Amino acid sequence: MTSYDPMSNLCPLDYRYGREEMKSIFYEESRLQYQMNVEAALARAHARRGTISREAAEEIARVASLEHVSVARVREIEKETRHDVMAMVRAITERCGGDAGKYVHLGATSNDIVDTATALQIRDALDIIMGDVDDLLYTFAVLAKRERDTLEVGRTHAQFAIPITFGFKISGYIAEMLRHRERLLQAAPRACAGKMAGAVGTGAALGEGFFEIQRTVMADLGLTYEPAATQVVGRDRYTELVCLMATIATSLERYGTEVRNLQRSEISEVSEPFDAEKQVGSSTMAHKRNPIQSENVTGLARVVRGFVFPTFESQVLWHERDLSNSSTERFTLPHVFAILDEMFCKMNAVFSGLEVHSDRMLRNIESSKGLIMAEPVMMKLTELGFGRQDAHEIVREASMRAVAEDRQLRDVLLEADGLKGVVPEEEIVSVMDPANYIGGAAEIVDKMVSAVESCLDRRV
Repeated sequence: MTSYDPMSNLCPLDYRYGREEMKSIFYEESRLQYQMNVEAALARAHARRGTISREAAEEIARVASLEHVSVARVREIEKETRHDVMAMVRAITERCGGDAGKYVHLGATSNDIVDTATALQIRDALDIIMGDVDDLLYTFAVLAKRERDTLEVGRTHAQFAIPITFGFKISGYIAEMLRHRERLLQAAPRACAGKMAGAVGTGAALGEGFFEIQRTVMADLGLTYEPAATQVVGRDRYTELVCLMATIATSLERYGTEVRNLQRSEISEVSEPFDAEKQVGSSTMAHKRNPIQSENVTGLARVVRGFVFPTFESQVLWHERDLSNSSTERFTLPHVFAILDEMFCKMNAVFSGLEVHSDRMLRNIESSKGLIMAEPVMMKLTELGFGRQDAHEIVREASMRAVAEDRQLRDVLLEADGLKGVVPEEEIVSVMDPANYIGGAAEIVDKMVSAVESCLDRRV
């Protein structure tokens, strides 16, 4: 058994995953500063109300920063108090000049500070996620526009269906991500809610100025607030947020899974970016080019969804509040945001550098020997006066024969008794051209690209 190394890391977020920009929002020092920002806003609200002097509020606000109050000092006090918020309050108090220290945390309970600081963290983290969404939308739009007319076979049940374009496929991702963007905008005010309402939410300790002080604090910090709190803001807010994060993560997994499938050797229609000079695909199989980024996103999505259950559990608290949610939320919110941000960065890298093998897409279409054009043939026969069911049976029988005899569907159709002398050969040949049967795919691409441009106010 090895001895403990204080420089070692336990969580992969410490050394492998997550961007510094996002993770720094949830670092211990950052959290302390967010909480002190709330204390400063509370002091300013009291001064505006006339509960304390303006000078006292200014002094509290001045020392409520990492320049004056260190994490080390808060930890030192917490060893005695065994209460993290009270440790912070004492650390601020001891740095205040004059009598300002008497007014730190006046009328507040711990979760007035904790939940409001968490709302500030969520707000800043959501700003990053919104940027991630916009970046991926732009990448999708560029790709969809570029591959607007690139023919590809559509697949259902993992089998060949009918023709699409690759740009059309990406347009579906755009539509989904636009919905997520709308959901984020709608959820943000509910998720970014603080409180300044005291021990059980009645605001009794704040006296007659309760409502004014709460409004002032939240306006100062740019947050909404819980209109009827208990000791905490309603945890349904966090449940909605984490479920939304998990839903978005699952969408990213869907896109990554499609890349993984299309990169399979027997399909080989797209490939993740790969540095052929230096990147290693396998420690033993030197030829390998694995879709590792997309696979990584798949695994990380499972972790994000794993935080949904404890978030639901933390919504159910005894009476006006117990402490069972506290330890859970120290894990859930930071990890969900850091991991989702990581997933977005990986997906953006994959799709911005995606290699689209249009020649292989055409070969795969050709490998169907015309079977993917069975539906347009059936529709053409109905135009020529055949009953829909009769047309379906003619094409079905021809398709089964083409498969059994490993022949082109076109050739089998030209021999079909019900079509000889009735349908000209050139009609069959024309209708079986995949480029003539993509419906409104190109127009859908144009509409989705235009939607991104309008949303981002940026030309693609």
